[in-house]
Amino acid sequence: MSKNPKALKIAIMGAKGYPYVYGGYDTMIKELGERLVAKGVKVRVYNHRSLFKDRPRFVNGIECIYTPAIESKSLTQLTHTFFSMIHACFSDVDVIFVVNSGNGPFGLIPKLFGKPTAINVDGLEWLRPKWKGMGAKYFKWASKMATKFYDQIINDSDEMRRVYLDLFDKDSKVIAYGANPRESVDSQPIQKWNLESRGYYLIVGRLVPDNNADLIIEGFLKSDSKRKLVVVGDVPFQDEWANRLKNMKDERLLFTGYVTDPNELASLYSHCYAYFHGHEYGGTNPAMLKALGYGCAILALNTPFNQEMLQNGKHGWYFEKNAEAVKDLVEKSEREPEQLESLRANARAGLTKKYNWDYVTDQYLEVFQDLAKK
Repeated sequence: MSKNPKALKIAIMGAKGYPYVYGGYDTMIKELGERLVAKGVKVRVYNHRSLFKDRPRFVNGIECIYTPAIESKSLTQLTHTFFSMIHACFSDVDVIFVVNSGNGPFGLIPKLFGKPTAINVDGLEWLRPKWKGMGAKYFKWASKMATKFYDQIINDSDEMRRVYLDLFDKDSKVIAYGANPRESVDSQPIQKWNLESRGYYLIVGRLVPDNNADLIIEGFLKSDSKRKLVVVGDVPFQDEWANRLKNMKDERLLFTGYVTDPNELASLYSHCYAYFHGHEYGGTNPAMLKALGYGCAILALNTPFNQEMLQNGKHGWYFEKNAEAVKDLVEKSEREPEQLESLRANARAGLTKKYNWDYVTDQYLEVFQDLAKK
């Protein structure tokens, strides 16, 4: 007989917090947390104290605990999880759910307290260019520790499950990210940037090397397209690589910085001519799910993860990792507008059941219930 979900108390940690929607993990915690509360589960989220000026104890039924961290580029996230983990282990929560494989070693702490745990390990952090040397070594070691210390490993794609089996000889449960599709979105918000519907290509993501914006920009500028290339996103710190891109001068290039208004972002997605996805090392990518949900024609870097998400070319076109391939794909897109229209028309069909937030929540709840029973 399954445990009554009303009695379940879940602690979630490892992201920035709730309702701080900024990255993929924060979005997942919001979508998952709110749905779990609606099902009668008690949800506690550990928030980065420094990010919250106001600190209410409960928001939309979710309990918020504001833990400190040692504020530095490499230590903030890890120390925040460490303090959160100690707090959770001394509390009455039934299951501790952690995101980010960097938190792998901390799974030892709840083991000592007899608290069941699950971790969503996400992408191949150790391959990302920003973690050179020691950082890369740490992430690979931490990911391995996650497979030893946590009771349940969760990956968000079949390809990532295969990687964990190959590298660490550990199976994991695959639970994808969800999407929130929208059929018709007003084009009025994009007038803020003097843009016209279908008059631009779009990139959305952090300005970091592994998202390959530099390659896409270079290839696009080599093409004969008369459209614009709009780059949405930034990095939250001073960065030479990102600054070099933002200082490029070309009338076809537009950098918007962060776009936090959800209606503006929805409008940018919905009215682009095509959406470029250069992300290299993730599993299921939230920006790609948004692009499918808003009905974009998708042009993606050819990786196993992007092949899985776009069902091997059924819902997008691919480019190889060089500027010439990007240029060729842009020119093909310009020559074949009816093909792009067909990609847009079929985009939302790519959001199969596994990308439905309600289905995602049911799968997580099942994992938490099983862990609590143990």
